[in-house]
Amino acid sequence: MSDRSNPRPIAVTMGDPAGVGPEVAARAWAARREHDLPAFVAIGDIAAIEAVWDGPVARISDMDEAVKAFDNGLPVWHLEDSGPLSPGSPTPAGATCALHALETGIGLTRNQASAALVTGPVSKHALHGIGYTHPGQTEFIAERCGVTATNAVMMLAGPSLRVVPLTVHIPLSEVPDRLTSELIVAKARMVARGLQRDFGIAQPRLGVAGLNPHAGESGQLGDEEIRIIAPAVEQLAADGIVIDGPLAADALFAPGIRDQYDALLCCYHDQALAPFKALHFHDGVNLTLGLPIIRTSPDHGTAFNIAGQGKADPGPTIAAIAMAARMAAARERSSAPAK
Repeated sequence: MSDRSNPRPIAVTMGDPAGVGPEVAARAWAARREHDLPAFVAIGDIAAIEAVWDGPVARISDMDEAVKAFDNGLPVWHLEDSGPLSPGSPTPAGATCALHALETGIGLTRNQASAALVTGPVSKHALHGIGYTHPGQTEFIAERCGVTATNAVMMLAGPSLRVVPLTVHIPLSEVPDRLTSELIVAKARMVARGLQRDFGIAQPRLGVAGLNPHAGESGQLGDEEIRIIAPAVEQLAADGIVIDGPLAADALFAPGIRDQYDALLCCYHDQALAPFKALHFHDGVNLTLGLPIIRTSPDHGTAFNIAGQGKADPGPTIAAIAMAARMAAARERSSAPAK
């Protein structure tokens, strides 16, 4: 259930107007009562919503209007016309609208007009075609918030598992060189702080996966565990963080083992995301720790191949909105003065 204690609405960017972002935002509103969702505002081109949905829409220009309008129609903050729309066919104008929606959502959330930011899926290829140089939305949001990209931590969260890839979008062959004790220490500290501030977990429990099979078998199958991971874990434990590792990744995600931890830190992208998506493909949320704002995102892409066909699953967007609301409420509680 979402926390409705924060009266400010949540900003939801539609992402690329030719993708499934507009559709899943609209269908999330349609399911608002079933999932007890707080008020939210879809930001982008209103025509992108109208092209894929015939439900009620409330065009707004002020976030306060969103709360009043939410029960009767999907509040939409229309930014600009992105030209002729054809679901599944991205255009430079659509990419420009998606970028402007992202900028607007960040601004509204930084200015506290919005309680949190939920970002819809964008096409990196289309964005790069209009001169966008960031690897993804996370790096852009971090920059706009005055945070270096290395201090923004990507976490995937679902009802039964939270994972953090220590290295993300790099070739597997580069992982051993990129994985350092300093990286593990820095990210684990941010994860622990994020779990305390944004999830209300007073003493987070972290686990760190080994890089090699069987966590290296005492150096027989690789020595990164001995040289890199174990020293980082020792330093973090000395700092008072509850942490175990290196742990054999082949058993780490089994029930009864993963349940011992509030988050699992993994050495590379697929080590984290493969088990996570197996468990939470339809309700997994991508979120960013280390920012001054709350940011979540559905854990899927633009899905141009099914855009406009009524096939897109709104579940991940519903989960992202609900989690953003809970995180915003937890952060407000953590920052409230003690009575």
